[in-house]
Amino acid sequence: MRRSHAEAGYEPVHINVIPLIDVMFFLVLFFVATSSFVKESGIEINRPSAQTAVVSEKDNLIISIARDGGIWIENSQIDIRQVRAHVERMIAENPAGTVLILADLESHTGSVVEIMDQVRLAGITSIAIAAERI
Repeated sequence: MRRSHAEAGYEPVHINVIPLIDVMFFLVLFFVATSSFVKESGIEINRPSAQTAVVSEKDNLIISIARDGGIWIENSQIDIRQVRAHVERMIAENPAGTVLILADLESHTGSVVEIMDQVRLAGITSIAIAAERI
């Protein structure tokens, strides 16, 4: 005669997965906290080159100017009249913030000057123009 597991005194085994979930949660938090986030302009820009170009890690707002003169901030195309409002919003979030203008090599100088003027009218004096180091 065969006995069933319940009659033989066997109890079902339960695996506690709570510690495993906790460990996985902490690993995810660790990787998110230690990863570096890179801001991008949202469009591909052919930057001009300069021998005196330096790397800057502290730019808070990137304004891109495309070859056709389009202005991009935070992956969306905007009008020149909206630049000042975006910069003022950035100042409200981070008063010590800086602006990086990322202009295409073939964009017009007039567009760069107009954007610099709007940024200064918003109250930012720390403006950088992106270039590739030769």
